[in-house]
Amino acid sequence: MTDILIRPATADDVREFASWSHNPPYDIYDVTGPVESEIQYFLNETTNCHIIEVDGAVGGFITFGSDAQVPGGDYSGPAVDIGMGMKPELTGRGYGHLFVDAVARAAWSTFDTARLRVSVAIENRRAVTVWKRAGFRETQRFNTTGTPVLGSPTFVVLETDSPPVPSSPGILG
Repeated sequence: MTDILIRPATADDVREFASWSHNPPYDIYDVTGPVESEIQYFLNETTNCHIIEVDGAVGGFITFGSDAQVPGGDYSGPAVDIGMGMKPELTGRGYGHLFVDAVARAAWSTFDTARLRVSVAIENRRAVTVWKRAGFRETQRFNTTGTPVLGSPTFVVLETDSPPVPSSPGILG
């Protein structure tokens, strides 16, 4: 059984995920800034970065809030926005549903919200499928005013207002 834990990010965690290198076309998800600047950014409380541990090792990271919003989308409705990055070696290996389930449970147990929201590049079909299978539904499509991802400027916003079965509180410390 795979053990998944969500916890606050540390500087060492940011150094680790900043070193990840995705194969094209997913290399758009690589963290490319100077490491010290990335540490400062991801550890800023407004970025709200957490780590997804898989069996005790860093397997991914998540941000909650405006960091997860994509330029050009309509984020006027109340929701907690979720951004997620996965270790390249884990992509396409069936971990997506475990990550999404853990992240959604953590968000529901931590934030006072009626809705969770995620923005995904439409060409990232794997991610769109995983979020939809977790109960998120498409609420909008838009063309970003920022950098196209996977060759397309189109993003889909997926939302859910159906919390999962209650989990233990306080996992986002």
